[in-house]
Amino acid sequence: MVSLADTPVNLFEGELPSFESIKTLWQYVNSSEMNRNAFRKQAENHKDNKVKGIALLLCGDVAEAVKLLDKGKDCAQKCMALGYAHRKLGNFDKAIEAFEAAAQQSDGIAAALEKCETSRQAGDLKACEKVLKSCSNFENVSAEYHYQKGKVLDAQGQYDKAMDEYEHAIDLDNGHVKSLFQLAYSFNLRGDEKEALHYYQEVVKVAPAHVNALLNLTVLYEDTGDYDNALKCAESVLESHPNHAKAELFRKDITSASVMLYDEEREKRRDRQNKILEIPISDFELSVRSRNCLRKMNIITLGDLLRTTEAELLSYKNFGETSLQEIKKVLDYKGLRLGMALEDKAGTKPIDPEIANQASPEILNQTIEDLNLSVRAYRALDRLGVKTILELINKTEAELLGCKNFGVTSLNEIKERLEGLGLGLRKLE
Repeated sequence: MVSLADTPVNLFEGELPSFESIKTLWQYVNSSEMNRNAFRKQAENHKDNKVKGIALLLCGDVAEAVKLLDKGKDCAQKCMALGYAHRKLGNFDKAIEAFEAAAQQSDGIAAALEKCETSRQAGDLKACEKVLKSCSNFENVSAEYHYQKGKVLDAQGQYDKAMDEYEHAIDLDNGHVKSLFQLAYSFNLRGDEKEALHYYQEVVKVAPAHVNALLNLTVLYEDTGDYDNALKCAESVLESHPNHAKAELFRKDITSASVMLYDEEREKRRDRQNKILEIPISDFELSVRSRNCLRKMNIITLGDLLRTTEAELLSYKNFGETSLQEIKKVLDYKGLRLGMALEDKAGTKPIDPEIANQASPEILNQTIEDLNLSVRAYRALDRLGVKTILELINKTEAELLGCKNFGVTSLNEIKERLEGLGLGLRKLE
């Protein structure tokens, strides 16, 4: 649990910090009930109306904060705080006036984007677009700009374009919590649990932990049967917010559900599936040429073949369309197809022994998160079922480029990261 002593911002001593710093303090204050109560006591003992008003706003005492801020001397921080307070109270016109006043006393971009947020909450999307147009010089520079652009697109029903903007924001600032959360939420709505899990996990890595992200993670973990992690998330919320009713309800539900973990029929199906995947390629009636090509590619079992794509086969020297059609016909007869195990995540492709000797086990067993890849590159690898560096270096360029939305830029990024470790992607002779 994060303590107030951990925050790098002090509101009550010295000069008033920037509003960006105050927003950071806001997260620490509300990271636990204990922190909020301690901070409120500090605020009550302070004499400066402006400082006290900002402090009470951080604690959620919005109406009282407005009264005190109105008495304080004008400055950018006061105007920004008033804008936030009026917006929380639903006074959108007053909030916009406050943000406009703040823009006149600061660099303007932060206040302008808060004005955009306010207009969107008021339902005035045309005003949002006007503000964003005036800030267009911050495109490809400001993560917040792209986040606000994404929120407007979301409100217009342009969900795919909105998600692209959130991804762009994360590319600019991989710790932009609002964009990470919004991406997670968007994937959640689409039913893409794996992507939603990934982005919620990224959100809670940023200290202090995001309570709503932890609660949504709790639900996702429970839905996938991961009761241990679901319980950890719920208990993490309760550690900081012991009176959180929803977290307590989730904790009770998880405890009740976790007694039914073993599904005997599912285990039997999994055993049957594994036995099928272990059938050797030699059991199939293939031409000598096709059989030799597969052997040289280290494709020994049916499972190996189902974890291989058409692009990878065709990229191999001397492997032509005739051999491809022959293999597809055999698989089709059995109701199977190339690459289907990558989608089903039925298992992991055997690793080439020569590749495995290129680096220490500690490096090879690291997860792809350790490569610090862009969001787009990470998502492509996740779709392919690549979790570790060892699995990554067993992939070919053709296989990666065959993944949806995976381009040369992402490929070069991955190759650069691997080269830094003295590794490379697998090459077909």
